Amino acid sequence: MDVLISNWKNVESVPESFVFPPHRRPGNIVVPMSKDIPVIDLKYCRNPGVEAIQQILKASQEFGIFQVINHGVSESLMNEAMDVCKDFFDMPGEYKAGFYSNDPIKSCRLYTSTLNYDKEEFHYWRDNLTHRCHPLHEDHILSWPDKPATYRETVGAYSVQIRKFLLNILDILCQGLGLEDGYFEGELTENQLMSINHHIPCPDPSLTLAMPEHCDPNLISMLQQCDVPGLEIYKDGQWTGVEPIPNAIVVIPGLQLRVISNEKFKSAIHRVVTNSKEPRTTIGMFVIPSNNIVIEPARNITRDVPAVYTSYLYKDFFSTFTGKGCEAETVLKCFRLVD
Repeated sequence: MDVLISNWKNVESVPESFVFPPHRRPGNIVVPMSKDIPVIDLKYCRNPGVEAIQQILKASQEFGIFQVINHGVSESLMNEAMDVCKDFFDMPGEYKAGFYSNDPIKSCRLYTSTLNYDKEEFHYWRDNLTHRCHPLHEDHILSWPDKPATYRETVGAYSVQIRKFLLNILDILCQGLGLEDGYFEGELTENQLMSINHHIPCPDPSLTLAMPEHCDPNLISMLQQCDVPGLEIYKDGQWTGVEPIPNAIVVIPGLQLRVISNEKFKSAIHRVVTNSKEPRTTIGMFVIPSNNIVIEPARNITRDVPAVYTSYLYKDFFSTFTGKGCEAETVLKCFRLVD
Protein backbone atom coordinates (compact mmCIF):
# COMPACT_ATOMS: atom_id res chain seq x y z
CA MET A 1 0.00 0.00 0.00
CA ASP A 2 1.22 3.51 -0.84
CA VAL A 3 2.68 5.34 2.16
CA LEU A 4 0.72 8.54 1.43
CA ILE A 5 -2.85 8.07 2.61
CA SER A 6 -4.05 10.76 0.16
CA ASN A 7 -3.23 8.25 -2.60
CA TRP A 8 -5.41 5.52 -1.13
CA LYS A 9 -8.67 4.58 -2.84
CA ASN A 10 -11.71 2.71 -1.55
CA VAL A 11 -10.33 2.05 1.94
CA GLU A 12 -12.64 -0.47 3.62
CA SER A 13 -10.77 -1.14 6.87
CA VAL A 14 -8.13 0.51 9.04
CA PRO A 15 -4.70 -1.02 8.32
CA GLU A 16 -3.22 -2.74 11.37
CA SER A 17 -0.33 -0.26 11.65
CA PHE A 18 -2.89 2.57 12.15
CA VAL A 19 -4.88 0.77 14.86
CA PHE A 20 -3.99 2.14 18.30
CA PRO A 21 -4.05 0.10 21.51
CA PRO A 22 -7.35 0.39 23.43
CA HIS A 23 -6.08 2.87 26.04
CA ARG A 24 -5.00 5.34 23.33
CA ARG A 25 -7.99 5.06 21.00
CA PRO A 26 -10.73 7.71 20.96
CA GLY A 27 -13.27 4.86 21.06
CA ASN A 28 -16.96 5.31 20.39
CA ILE A 29 -17.47 8.08 22.96
CA VAL A 30 -19.30 11.04 21.47
CA VAL A 31 -17.27 14.17 22.22
CA PRO A 32 -19.48 17.28 22.39
CA MET A 33 -18.57 20.62 20.86
CA SER A 34 -17.47 23.05 23.53
CA LYS A 35 -19.74 25.98 24.26
CA ASP A 36 -17.06 27.65 26.38
CA ILE A 37 -14.04 28.14 24.12
CA PRO A 38 -13.89 31.93 23.65
CA VAL A 39 -14.79 33.43 20.28
CA ILE A 40 -13.31 36.93 20.09
CA ASP A 41 -14.62 39.50 17.63
CA LEU A 42 -11.97 42.03 16.60
CA LYS A 43 -14.37 44.03 14.43
CA TYR A 44 -14.58 46.88 16.89
CA CYS A 45 -11.15 46.39 18.40
CA ARG A 46 -8.78 47.30 15.59
CA ASN A 47 -6.55 49.52 17.74
CA PRO A 48 -6.78 47.09 19.71
CA GLY A 49 -9.21 48.21 22.37
CA VAL A 50 -9.21 47.41 26.07
CA GLU A 51 -12.01 44.90 25.55
CA ALA A 52 -9.97 42.82 23.08
CA ILE A 53 -6.95 42.84 25.37
CA GLN A 54 -9.00 41.59 28.32
CA GLN A 55 -10.78 38.91 26.29
CA ILE A 56 -7.61 37.54 24.71
CA LEU A 57 -5.74 37.70 28.01
CA LYS A 58 -8.51 35.81 29.80
CA ALA A 59 -8.75 33.19 27.04
CA SER A 60 -4.97 32.61 27.18
CA GLN A 61 -5.07 32.29 30.96
CA GLU A 62 -8.10 30.01 31.26
CA PHE A 63 -8.15 27.95 28.06
CA GLY A 64 -4.87 28.27 26.16
CA ILE A 65 -6.94 28.45 22.98
CA PHE A 66 -9.48 30.79 21.42
CA GLN A 67 -11.11 31.59 18.09
CA VAL A 68 -11.03 34.98 16.39
CA ILE A 69 -13.56 36.38 13.92
CA ASN A 70 -13.42 39.63 11.95
CA HIS A 71 -9.65 39.32 12.23
CA GLY A 72 -8.68 41.30 9.14
CA VAL A 73 -7.48 38.38 7.02
CA SER A 74 -9.28 38.42 3.68
CA GLU A 75 -12.15 35.93 3.57
CA SER A 76 -11.60 35.36 -0.15
CA LEU A 77 -7.88 34.70 0.43
CA MET A 78 -8.69 32.21 3.20
CA ASN A 79 -11.03 30.36 0.85
CA GLU A 80 -8.48 30.42 -1.97
CA ALA A 81 -5.75 29.12 0.32
CA MET A 82 -7.95 26.27 1.54
CA ASP A 83 -8.95 25.37 -2.02
CA VAL A 84 -5.39 25.32 -3.30
CA CYS A 85 -4.28 23.14 -0.38
CA LYS A 86 -7.06 20.66 -1.01
CA ASP A 87 -6.16 20.66 -4.69
CA PHE A 88 -2.55 19.81 -3.85
CA PHE A 89 -3.60 16.63 -2.04
CA ASP A 90 -5.77 15.71 -5.02
CA MET A 91 -2.74 15.85 -7.32
CA PRO A 92 -1.47 12.57 -8.83
CA GLY A 93 0.61 10.43 -6.52
CA GLU A 94 3.61 10.63 -8.85
CA TYR A 95 3.73 14.40 -8.44
CA LYS A 96 3.34 14.35 -4.65
CA ALA A 97 6.04 11.69 -4.35
CA GLY A 98 8.60 14.31 -5.34
CA PHE A 99 7.94 16.15 -2.07
CA TYR A 100 7.94 13.08 0.17
CA SER A 101 10.62 13.23 2.86
CA ASN A 102 11.15 12.46 6.55
CA ASP A 103 14.11 14.83 6.74
CA PRO A 104 13.26 17.59 9.28
CA ILE A 105 15.91 19.86 7.76
CA LYS A 106 14.25 19.95 4.36
CA SER A 107 12.49 23.29 3.85
CA CYS A 108 9.48 21.70 2.12
CA ARG A 109 8.45 18.17 2.94
CA LEU A 110 5.44 15.90 2.58
CA TYR A 111 5.03 12.91 4.86
CA THR A 112 2.48 10.57 6.40
CA SER A 113 1.79 10.34 10.16
CA THR A 114 5.00 11.87 11.64
CA LEU A 115 8.61 12.39 10.59
CA ASN A 116 9.35 9.23 12.60
CA TYR A 117 7.17 7.07 10.34
CA ASP A 118 9.75 4.31 9.81
CA LYS A 119 10.30 3.79 13.56
CA GLU A 120 6.93 4.50 15.15
CA GLU A 121 4.79 1.61 16.35
CA PHE A 122 1.48 3.14 15.28
CA HIS A 123 0.77 5.59 12.49
CA TYR A 124 -1.52 8.62 12.57
CA TRP A 125 -4.21 9.02 9.93
CA ARG A 126 -2.82 12.06 8.12
CA ASP A 127 -0.63 13.38 5.36
CA ASN A 128 1.21 16.60 6.12
CA LEU A 129 2.83 19.21 3.90
CA THR A 130 5.13 21.56 5.82
CA HIS A 131 7.27 24.37 4.49
CA ARG A 132 8.91 27.59 5.60
CA CYS A 133 7.05 30.77 4.75
CA HIS A 134 8.95 33.52 6.55
CA PRO A 135 11.11 35.11 5.53
CA LEU A 136 9.69 34.65 2.03
CA HIS A 137 13.06 33.99 0.41
CA GLU A 138 12.98 32.96 -3.21
CA ASP A 139 14.81 29.74 -2.26
CA HIS A 140 11.96 28.84 0.08
CA ILE A 141 9.24 29.64 -2.43
CA LEU A 142 10.97 27.67 -5.19
CA SER A 143 10.84 24.61 -2.92
CA TRP A 144 7.05 24.89 -2.62
CA PRO A 145 4.72 22.97 -4.94
CA ASP A 146 4.32 24.58 -8.35
CA LYS A 147 1.05 22.73 -8.84
CA PRO A 148 -1.72 23.71 -8.56
CA ALA A 149 -0.54 26.64 -10.66
CA THR A 150 -1.72 29.25 -8.14
CA TYR A 151 -0.21 27.56 -5.07
CA ARG A 152 2.85 29.76 -4.64
CA GLU A 153 1.08 33.05 -5.30
CA THR A 154 -1.90 32.23 -3.07
CA VAL A 155 0.06 30.73 -0.20
CA GLY A 156 2.62 33.55 -0.32
CA ALA A 157 -0.09 36.19 0.07
CA TYR A 158 -1.85 34.11 2.74
CA SER A 159 1.37 33.69 4.74
CA VAL A 160 1.90 37.46 4.85
CA GLN A 161 -1.64 38.20 6.06
CA ILE A 162 -1.60 35.43 8.67
CA ARG A 163 1.74 36.64 10.00
CA LYS A 164 0.37 40.17 10.33
CA PHE A 165 -2.61 38.77 12.25
CA LEU A 166 -0.47 36.67 14.62
CA LEU A 167 1.88 39.57 15.32
CA ASN A 168 -1.18 41.67 16.15
CA ILE A 169 -2.31 39.00 18.64
CA LEU A 170 1.18 39.00 20.17
CA ASP A 171 1.04 42.79 20.48
CA ILE A 172 -2.25 42.45 22.34
CA LEU A 173 -0.75 39.83 24.66
CA CYS A 174 2.25 42.08 25.16
CA GLN A 175 -0.01 44.90 26.34
CA GLY A 176 -2.03 42.55 28.51
CA LEU A 177 1.10 41.30 30.27
CA GLY A 178 2.48 44.81 30.74
CA LEU A 179 5.60 44.12 28.65
CA GLU A 180 7.54 46.77 26.81
CA ASP A 181 6.44 47.59 23.24
CA GLY A 182 7.99 45.29 20.68
CA TYR A 183 8.82 42.53 23.16
CA PHE A 184 7.89 39.82 20.64
CA GLU A 185 9.65 41.39 17.66
CA GLY A 186 12.92 40.12 16.20
CA GLU A 187 14.32 36.73 17.09
CA LEU A 188 11.29 35.64 19.11
CA THR A 189 9.24 35.62 15.90
CA GLU A 190 12.02 35.02 13.40
CA ASN A 191 10.67 31.88 11.75
CA GLN A 192 7.30 30.78 10.44
CA LEU A 193 6.19 27.37 9.21
CA MET A 194 3.03 26.49 7.34
CA SER A 195 1.67 23.03 8.10
CA ILE A 196 -1.19 21.58 6.04
CA ASN A 197 -2.86 18.45 7.36
CA HIS A 198 -5.00 16.24 5.16
CA HIS A 199 -7.08 13.33 6.45
CA ILE A 200 -9.03 11.04 4.14
CA PRO A 201 -12.27 9.45 5.43
CA CYS A 202 -11.51 6.70 7.94
CA PRO A 203 -13.54 3.44 7.93
CA ASP A 204 -13.52 3.27 11.75
CA PRO A 205 -12.66 6.51 13.60
CA SER A 206 -12.85 4.72 16.96
CA LEU A 207 -9.61 2.82 16.26
CA THR A 208 -7.15 5.49 15.24
CA LEU A 209 -6.14 9.14 15.60
CA ALA A 210 -5.48 11.82 13.03
CA MET A 211 -2.96 13.59 15.27
CA PRO A 212 -1.61 12.78 18.76
CA GLU A 213 -2.46 14.73 21.87
CA HIS A 214 0.18 17.41 22.31
CA CYS A 215 1.01 21.02 23.11
CA ASP A 216 2.74 23.22 20.55
CA PRO A 217 6.40 23.84 21.52
CA ASN A 218 6.71 27.13 19.58
CA LEU A 219 5.63 30.69 20.45
CA ILE A 220 2.13 30.86 18.95
CA SER A 221 0.08 28.90 16.41
CA MET A 222 -3.02 29.36 14.33
CA LEU A 223 -5.35 26.94 12.57
CA GLN A 224 -7.82 27.47 9.79
CA GLN A 225 -10.33 24.66 10.04
CA CYS A 226 -12.55 23.40 7.25
CA ASP A 227 -16.22 22.62 7.90
CA VAL A 228 -15.44 19.04 9.03
CA PRO A 229 -14.91 18.77 12.81
CA GLY A 230 -11.93 16.94 14.27
CA LEU A 231 -9.94 19.26 16.53
CA GLU A 232 -10.39 18.50 20.26
CA ILE A 233 -8.87 19.97 23.42
CA TYR A 234 -8.38 18.34 26.81
CA LYS A 235 -9.76 20.42 29.66
CA ASP A 236 -11.06 19.59 33.12
CA GLY A 237 -10.40 15.89 32.64
CA GLN A 238 -12.25 15.40 29.38
CA TRP A 239 -12.01 15.94 25.64
CA THR A 240 -14.18 18.56 23.99
CA GLY A 241 -14.52 19.56 20.35
CA VAL A 242 -13.51 22.90 18.84
CA GLU A 243 -16.40 23.96 16.64
CA PRO A 244 -15.49 24.85 13.04
CA ILE A 245 -16.72 28.44 12.62
CA PRO A 246 -16.73 29.78 9.04
CA ASN A 247 -13.77 32.15 8.44
CA ALA A 248 -12.65 31.99 12.07
CA ILE A 249 -9.01 31.55 13.04
CA VAL A 250 -8.12 29.26 15.94
CA VAL A 251 -5.24 30.65 18.03
CA ILE A 252 -3.15 28.48 20.37
CA PRO A 253 -0.48 30.04 22.59
CA GLY A 254 2.61 27.80 22.48
CA LEU A 255 4.76 26.56 25.33
CA GLN A 256 7.18 29.47 24.90
CA LEU A 257 4.37 31.88 25.78
CA ARG A 258 3.64 29.77 28.83
CA VAL A 259 7.26 30.19 29.92
CA ILE A 260 7.56 33.89 29.03
CA SER A 261 4.33 34.65 30.90
CA ASN A 262 5.71 32.76 33.92
CA GLU A 263 2.74 30.36 33.91
CA LYS A 264 0.09 33.05 33.48
CA PHE A 265 -0.84 31.53 30.12
CA LYS A 266 -1.87 28.00 29.27
CA SER A 267 -1.14 26.08 26.10
CA ALA A 268 -4.04 23.81 25.24
CA ILE A 269 -3.50 20.07 25.00
CA HIS A 270 -5.10 19.15 21.70
CA ARG A 271 -5.52 16.25 19.30
CA VAL A 272 -7.33 15.48 16.04
CA VAL A 273 -9.77 12.63 15.45
CA THR A 274 -10.83 11.16 12.13
CA ASN A 275 -14.11 11.31 10.24
CA SER A 276 -15.80 8.38 8.53
CA LYS A 277 -17.57 10.31 5.77
CA GLU A 278 -15.64 13.42 4.75
CA PRO A 279 -12.00 14.28 4.03
CA ARG A 280 -10.60 17.00 6.27
CA THR A 281 -7.96 19.58 5.35
CA THR A 282 -6.66 22.25 7.74
CA ILE A 283 -4.01 24.96 7.48
CA GLY A 284 -1.74 25.65 10.42
CA MET A 285 0.84 28.39 10.86
CA PHE A 286 3.55 28.32 13.53
CA VAL A 287 5.57 31.34 14.66
CA ILE A 288 8.89 30.02 15.94
CA PRO A 289 11.82 31.69 17.75
CA SER A 290 15.35 31.53 16.36
CA ASN A 291 17.38 28.59 17.61
CA ASN A 292 19.85 30.67 19.59
CA ILE A 293 17.58 33.15 21.31
CA VAL A 294 17.39 32.96 25.10
CA ILE A 295 13.89 32.21 26.37
CA GLU A 296 13.00 33.10 29.96
CA PRO A 297 10.11 34.46 32.02
CA ALA A 298 9.72 38.16 31.17
CA ARG A 299 11.50 40.26 33.75
CA ASN A 300 8.62 42.69 33.99
CA ILE A 301 6.51 39.78 35.21
CA THR A 302 9.08 38.32 37.63
CA ARG A 303 9.90 41.67 39.23
CA ASP A 304 7.63 40.88 42.19
CA VAL A 305 7.20 37.09 41.93
CA PRO A 306 9.72 34.24 41.59
CA ALA A 307 10.58 33.02 38.10
CA VAL A 308 9.11 29.56 37.51
CA TYR A 309 11.59 28.68 34.73
CA THR A 310 15.30 29.04 34.15
CA SER A 311 16.72 30.71 31.04
CA TYR A 312 17.45 28.45 28.06
CA LEU A 313 18.16 28.50 24.35
CA TYR A 314 15.15 27.67 22.21
CA LYS A 315 17.11 24.99 20.36
CA ASP A 316 17.81 23.26 23.68
CA PHE A 317 14.12 23.31 24.59
CA PHE A 318 13.10 21.91 21.21
CA SER A 319 15.77 19.22 21.36
CA THR A 320 14.49 18.17 24.79
CA PHE A 321 10.91 18.31 23.51
CA THR A 322 11.57 15.88 20.66
CA GLY A 323 13.89 13.73 22.77
CA LYS A 324 11.22 13.17 25.42
CA GLY A 325 8.46 12.19 23.03
CA CYS A 326 6.88 15.67 22.86
CA GLU A 327 5.48 15.28 26.39
CA ALA A 328 4.98 18.91 27.37
CA GLU A 329 4.87 18.54 31.16
CA THR A 330 7.89 16.23 31.20
CA VAL A 331 9.85 18.71 29.11
CA LEU A 332 8.82 21.75 31.15
CA LYS A 333 9.99 20.04 34.35
CA CYS A 334 13.51 19.99 32.90
CA PHE A 335 13.54 23.80 32.92
CA ARG A 336 11.50 24.52 36.04
CA LEU A 337 12.94 26.33 39.03
CA VAL A 338 9.81 26.05 41.20
CA ASP A 339 7.84 22.85 41.83
